[in-house]
Amino acid sequence: MSSGLTRRSTITAGAVAAFASLLGSRLAFADEKAVAAEIKKLYGDKAMAEGKIKLDVPEIAENGLVVPVNVEIDSPMTDADYVKAVHIYADGNPQPGIVTYHFTPACGKASAATRMRLAQTQNIVCVAEMSNGALHMAKANIKVTIGGCGG
Repeated sequence: MSSGLTRRSTITAGAVAAFASLLGSRLAFADEKAVAAEIKKLYGDKAMAEGKIKLDVPEIAENGLVVPVNVEIDSPMTDADYVKAVHIYADGNPQPGIVTYHFTPACGKASAATRMRLAQTQNIVCVAEMSNGALHMAKANIKVTIGGCGG
């Protein structure tokens, strides 16, 4: 008794199911909870202070494919007091972590610039880890418009 399924159709169906599963997981977006979970993985429940971080991002991005992000942390960058790392997260992209920068006193200045792709209007969160263990956080909301018509 034959079920009508050939070996080729079974393999094809399996491949389509695997691709759909992969595509579905890639289309899921992070949220504020996912960003908080990523930060908690690194720093636990350690308190984060406001200030010290200048997060320069546009309020409105007419093209979500290339959104400029500039970050500068107020620090003397000496052997005794410097920025160790800066993490940037987005709560509306498939993965919450966007980029991590590592600094040493030899850098002279704790600043970096990049461009990121934003899938939708969302918050950008920046966390700076200082050499003394202190943490600082800054947030900004970027409205991504679609064709300049709002989004």
